[in-house]
Amino acid sequence: MKKLINENLSVKSVLVSLIGIFFISVGVAFNSNTALGNDPIGIFYDGIRAILGLDLSQLGFISNFINIGLLLVLFVLNRKLINIGTFLYMIPYGFFVSIGSKLHPMIFTNDALVTRLLCGASGITLIYVGLGMFIASNIGVDAFSGFFLTIAEKTGWSIQRSKITMDVCLTIIGFALGGTFGLITVVCAATCGPAVQFLTAFFKKVIYDVNPIAVVEEAVEGLVEETQNKVEFD
Repeated sequence: MKKLINENLSVKSVLVSLIGIFFISVGVAFNSNTALGNDPIGIFYDGIRAILGLDLSQLGFISNFINIGLLLVLFVLNRKLINIGTFLYMIPYGFFVSIGSKLHPMIFTNDALVTRLLCGASGITLIYVGLGMFIASNIGVDAFSGFFLTIAEKTGWSIQRSKITMDVCLTIIGFALGGTFGLITVVCAATCGPAVQFLTAFFKKVIYDVNPIAVVEEAVEGLVEETQNKVEFD
């Protein structure tokens, strides 16, 4: 039970995490409907949806099955990373994406380029804010994060290298299957890391009253430890 239930679990952290997951899911749905690309995970979902010949409104349905499959893989390869946060992320995700798909035509009522760009900007912002809120809650990792952390552990690669490798593979596979690569993909690749890092520190301070300096120090310590482990491994 100690591995499953995170010590940071509380009513506040659960509510903040759920709001964050909702924002992420709606952001993915908005981006998918722009035809201007998506983040790597969104492209992968979209590619599977396209190869199965399903409508964009069924993106949430597809994401549910992909997340369940990935959770099973994670259970076999590295089950210690599975905890309450993993399930909290996975269970409502597909439903929230479906809500985003229904909200899209209500908010963005035409296909003009300006409207699609506005939709994409909204989608990217929602994803970044949602990720910042979920990570700041510190109650666990989603299945995809667990997967690249497993890659790092099994190969001895750095976390950054593992994340980049996973994102590149998801993008290539998703695009090959029919997912949309475009402007949003490039913007996400260039801005996701710094934006989410800033927002995570911001939400830790505003919501959980954690000193941002302490957050930076913790990140630096983790980087130093990761570098030392990499040197020892090599």
